[in-house]
Amino acid sequence: METNKVKQIHSFGQSIWLDFIDRTIISSGNLKKLIDEDGISGVTSNPSIFEKAISGSSDYDNEIRALGEDDKSNEDIFFGLAITDVKNATDLFRSVYDGTKGADGFVSLEVSPLLALKTEETANQALKLWKKVDRRNVMIKIPATQPGLSAIRSSTAAGININITLLFGLPRYEEVIEAYLSRLEDRMANGEMINQISSVASFFLSRIDVMVDPMLDERDLSDLKGEIAIASAKKAYEIFKRAFSGPRWEKLAAKGAKVQRLLWASTSSKDPSFKDTKYIEALIGPDTVNTVPLETIEAFRDHGIALNTLAKDLDKATETLSRLKKGGVDIDIITQKLEDEGIEKFNKAFEKLLQAIESQKVKV
Repeated sequence: METNKVKQIHSFGQSIWLDFIDRTIISSGNLKKLIDEDGISGVTSNPSIFEKAISGSSDYDNEIRALGEDDKSNEDIFFGLAITDVKNATDLFRSVYDGTKGADGFVSLEVSPLLALKTEETANQALKLWKKVDRRNVMIKIPATQPGLSAIRSSTAAGININITLLFGLPRYEEVIEAYLSRLEDRMANGEMINQISSVASFFLSRIDVMVDPMLDERDLSDLKGEIAIASAKKAYEIFKRAFSGPRWEKLAAKGAKVQRLLWASTSSKDPSFKDTKYIEALIGPDTVNTVPLETIEAFRDHGIALNTLAKDLDKATETLSRLKKGGVDIDIITQKLEDEGIEKFNKAFEKLLQAIESQKVKV
């Protein structure tokens, strides 16, 4: 029998999570099938995913109407629907979570993107969602904006599992790691448990190439098309390996702390000239996660190549980013622009989602 190519990725220490959730995939048994056959070991969601799920099916209509009769706001209705889905998904992944001793099997739920630049409101909502889902294997997604960093710190200090999202740049990633380690150290100093806290830092990749690639032709750097995001990811992995080794980390690990895994997000190829499994094949390595849309999982199952690639060609990654800088492209400006655009995209999806709920409420 032919080896499942998606499952092969797990043998290199990388988890594959599904970047999708809706009621049908849970109730039909298809999510359970992905767990059993492909070794899918988690789920991520975001406002765009829920907007498509709620607008694109009638699965939520009755619950929207019932919640609407209680005079709840559209946002409260949305989180009521999302929490139901996330609870059901976390229950499906509980055996994965238990089997890996809490290293895997997570389902992520995002705070409102409208709060992306509001520290206190983000932290309050993260705690509220954490308590309402009430599952050890849920992760609350908080964006890696400057105000978000403070919310990440306080949420980690409160013992919440955090999926840090909308991460594009390496300097910000250094701050994200520091937020995690310093709050674990605070908890340890206070005599609090740190062995049950999990976190991932989600790098958004293909969007980097979408923005940078058009700039390369005019700078005689066209051979770097489709390479900047992967080079950034490899440099991030270098930072990860440095941060999660040595005396500082060993003190935390001795108390059961878990590494904050790097997660590759936005890994479907946006450029049709690229192989559709490009951003998976190039970044397979230990202590990482790749969160993948269903169609890309199917593509990898069909023709993907699973090899330990992440730590290879680090010199080339360094050279690629150096050439980009010499060519006059400031990657830090690019990544800040991508963060701003990412917030805007999620805000639009969230507002569209709230409008969809409003229109369903009135169809009584």
